[in-house]
Amino acid sequence: MQQRWILPPVVDTGAVKALSLEFGVPQFVAEFLVRKEIATPELAALFLQPRLRSLSDPNLLPQISAAVVRIEAALRNNESILLFGDYDVDGVASLAVLYRTLIAYGARVNCFLPMRAEEGYGLSEAGVARCLSEYQPGLLIAVDCGTTSTAEIARLGAAGIDVVVLDHHEPGAELPNCCALVNPKVAGGTFSYLCSAGIAFKTAHALLKSSPLPGFQLKELLDLVALATLCDLVPVVGENRILVRHGLQQMAVTRWPGLAALMAISGVKPPVCGADAGFRLGPRINAVGRLGTAWDALQLLLTNNPSEATTLAAKLESSNRERQAIERTVSREVEDWIATHFDPARHTAIVVGAREWHTGVLGIVASRVMRRHHRPSLIIGFDESGAGRGSGRSIEGFSLVDALGRCAGCLEQFGGHEMAAGVTLHESRFAEFRTAFDDAARRLTTPEMLVPRLHLDAELDLNDFTDAFLDAQSALEPFGNSNTQPVLFARNVRPVSAPRVVKEKHLRLQFSAGRNRIDSIFFNGAVDPLPNPPWDIAFHLERNAYNGRVSPQLQILDVRATR
Repeated sequence: MQQRWILPPVVDTGAVKALSLEFGVPQFVAEFLVRKEIATPELAALFLQPRLRSLSDPNLLPQISAAVVRIEAALRNNESILLFGDYDVDGVASLAVLYRTLIAYGARVNCFLPMRAEEGYGLSEAGVARCLSEYQPGLLIAVDCGTTSTAEIARLGAAGIDVVVLDHHEPGAELPNCCALVNPKVAGGTFSYLCSAGIAFKTAHALLKSSPLPGFQLKELLDLVALATLCDLVPVVGENRILVRHGLQQMAVTRWPGLAALMAISGVKPPVCGADAGFRLGPRINAVGRLGTAWDALQLLLTNNPSEATTLAAKLESSNRERQAIERTVSREVEDWIATHFDPARHTAIVVGAREWHTGVLGIVASRVMRRHHRPSLIIGFDESGAGRGSGRSIEGFSLVDALGRCAGCLEQFGGHEMAAGVTLHESRFAEFRTAFDDAARRLTTPEMLVPRLHLDAELDLNDFTDAFLDAQSALEPFGNSNTQPVLFARNVRPVSAPRVVKEKHLRLQFSAGRNRIDSIFFNGAVDPLPNPPWDIAFHLERNAYNGRVSPQLQILDVRATR
C-alpha cells in the first residue's frame, strides 16, 4: 500500500548548526535533536550522555516508602514472601529483579505466574485460588498487575495475607485496599512512563537505601530492566532512557547465565541494541507464555547454573519456533479470508474469526494485518463451545476502546487502550459484532486516516554519506517507543545495478555514496513492482555485521518515483 510521506517540519537552522558543531555530529542528527525540542547544548548533553547518577530518589514514587516498610518487616520477621507476576517479558523480568534482590537479603521468597489460557491476566479469581493452594505467604507482592484487583486483594486480606502492589497499568474507579500501591499512574506523577520492571528496580533501590546491603550491585539488574522496558513498549524517555542505555551496556557483560544463554541462542552479540531486545530476546521469552506457562522463562532469568540455562534457552527457542509456525498458519488463514471478503472501498475495519485459532498468537497476527492493510483489525479465536477471545490493533488516530464501547452489547467483555485491546464474545454474536464494529469504525475515521503515513525525520544526501554517520546515529540510541529510530530520506537516487531478489520477496540493492557504494535491503520489496528510477527513498540507517566486519546499510522503508 502506497504511503503518504510526511516531510519533516522546518527547524531553526542556527540551532541545528550550533549542535552539529558542539557535538561533532552530522546535520541529520542535530535536526533530530532539535525536532525533539532538545535544542540547547545543555539538553543535548543530558540526552546524548545519560548517566546513572541522574536517576532521581526512588522515594519520589507514590507509596514506595510504605512498600519498603512492609518488605523490611517481612525480612525482619522471616515471613514467607510471594511474588505474583504476569506471563509477559515485563512480568517475568520484574519478578527476577525482585527475587534476586530479596534473596540477597536472605528472604524466604517464592514466585507465582498465572496460566494465560486457563486463568487469564493478573490477580484473577482462578489464579489467586491456585496460588493459595500452593503457597501460604505472609506478604504477597503483586507485580505488573493488581491496580484494579480490588475484590481479589480484599479476599487475600480476609485470608490474613498482606498485599503490596507494584504496577504501571491504568487505575480504575476504585483502588485496592492494600499495604502499598506503588503505581505512578495513580498519582499522575512524572514517572508514569515506567514499566513494572522499572518500578521493581526503584523499589529495590529504595530498599537498599533504607537497609544497605554491602556488596550488592544493583546496576547488575539493569539488563533485566532494559529488556522489559523495550519489550513492554513504554516510552524510552526520561529515566527510562537512562535505565535502557545502561541496561543494554550491562547486557553485553551480563552475569546472569540465563540471559547469556538466551543471547547466544538468539545470535545477539555485543554491542547490544534495542532491536536485539525487542525482536530477538523478547519474542523468545513471550513465546512460552503465549503457548502455555511462562515458568520456563522465569526460571531462565533466575537460574545461576549455566548448564540449566542452556537447557532452558533451548526450550524457549523451541517454543518460539512453535509459536512462529502457529502464527504463520493463522496469518495465512486470515489473509485468505481477507482476500475473498474484505473490500477496502466498502469496509473500514477488518474483523476475522475462526475456531481453534490459538489465542496466544492473535495479538501478533492482528498487528501484522493492521500494518499490511492499514485498517483497525480484530482477530478472534473460538473454542469448541463457541466461547471467543480476540485481540485488536489500531491505526493512528483511531481509538479501539471507543469503537468497542459502541459495540458493547455484542461483547461479554472488552478492555485495553487506543492502540491495542482484547475482547471476549460468543460465536453466536460474532456476525453482529463484525457489522457493528465496522459501522463504528466508519463513523470514527476520516478518509485521510485510512491512508498510511510515513513520518520523515531528515533528508540525507547520499553523496555526503560517510561511515561516521553510523556512529553519530548511535548516540541517539536506545531507540524505542517515543524515541524511534530516525526515518531518513534521499531524493533522486538510482541503484548502481539491478535489484537482486532474496527469498522470493526481499530485495538487495546498492547505491552510490560519495566515492563508495552502500548496501541496502528492502524487505518485501519484491512483492509489488518498483517504479522506474530515479527514486526518492525512505530508510533507516543500520549497522550490518557479517563475518566479523561491520558496515553501514540502508533498510529501505519505501520507494517512490522522484517528483
